[in-house]
Amino acid sequence: MLAAIVAGTVYAGWQQGWLPGEPAEGPRPPAASSGGEAAAPEKPASGLPGQEADGPDGSSPGDADGQEAGTGTEHPDQDASLPGSGPEEEPRVRLAFAGDVMTAGRVEGVVKEYGYDFPFVHAKRWFQEADIAAVNLETPLTVRGVPAQDKEFVYKSSPRTAQAMSDAGIDLVNLANNHSMDQGEEGLLDTFAALRDVHLPYIGAGHDAEEAFTPVLLESQGIKLAFLGFTRVVPEVSWYAGKNKPGLATTYDGMKEKAAEAVAMAKEQADLVVVIAHWGTEKVDFPEDYQRELARLYIDAGADLIVGGHPHVLQGLEQYKGKWIAYSLGNFIFTRAVQPVTWETAILQAECTKQGQCELAVIPFYTELGQAVPLEGEAGQAVLQRVESISEQVSIDAEGRVTHMKK
Repeated sequence: MLAAIVAGTVYAGWQQGWLPGEPAEGPRPPAASSGGEAAAPEKPASGLPGQEADGPDGSSPGDADGQEAGTGTEHPDQDASLPGSGPEEEPRVRLAFAGDVMTAGRVEGVVKEYGYDFPFVHAKRWFQEADIAAVNLETPLTVRGVPAQDKEFVYKSSPRTAQAMSDAGIDLVNLANNHSMDQGEEGLLDTFAALRDVHLPYIGAGHDAEEAFTPVLLESQGIKLAFLGFTRVVPEVSWYAGKNKPGLATTYDGMKEKAAEAVAMAKEQADLVVVIAHWGTEKVDFPEDYQRELARLYIDAGADLIVGGHPHVLQGLEQYKGKWIAYSLGNFIFTRAVQPVTWETAILQAECTKQGQCELAVIPFYTELGQAVPLEGEAGQAVLQRVESISEQVSIDAEGRVTHMKK
């Protein structure tokens, strides 16, 4: 839970184990940094409202609010190991990732009735158990802005969403996607400000191209991590970040080399490089050829883990040169499309070493209207089996642990 690292909060707890099948841990000592803010108290869970079908891609028009988070800034964390607790094990950092998050449209009605913490009441445990948790923020956070023209779905979510994400244990958001500028540059700048106000770093966007392609640098468990966000899906070139122009880090032809350079530079500053990518075709189970090409480009440049989104459905996993690629985590906090396949989602857990080797686990979830709910029993197993069936040389056991199967 990076809020403990960024804001200097006291963080203890973790009665659960981490990856499935691991022994439960006792309380961890507090992590600290230069800040002095106390962690926000957890909010009680609320009930689940009914839901109905929405637009064809699971999206619906809404509204937005915003603020600014710093990028390219390192936030050191003290070692959380207990003194005298036996032989030292290789340090590992525990990461958690989820897909698209937005509180616009009909989701806005849900959070206004049940509270902005409502979407995360079931998922926050997994975010708070992680050292660092990240999601794709699929909306601007603003109360103003000029809506994008010629788009079927245009979002605007309340700036209160930023505090709710932080309270839930989300530590980093990706803004490189096809909705961050739905309310123009004004809405994007407001989003930066909303995130900055709650000490929530962002990647994939900036006040100019230099900032958009600059990693967020974090440290946890003695491991330095760099996070970058890139999108291959924007409606028009005006969304590109440029010299003295706010916008997004894009990877269309002519820009992907810049992304590879950003990855290589990040690797010089960190032990572990994570890329969050927005790409692919909506409601398609398998990655496009260009997704594979970009993933390999990032890994060849130094990335250790790739986590994707945009298709609104789960896509498969595969390894390249020993590095994991998760092509799409689907929707997470979203409206409800008519296609049930868009209701399936997951939290991806990754436990990574300083050398950049990661072990993965998939935690199945179900996307209700404005809330993600864990899937257990036969329904959860069905999701795991489906992800395995659309993955390359991958086995996923009943607890969600992912294994690479050699040919």
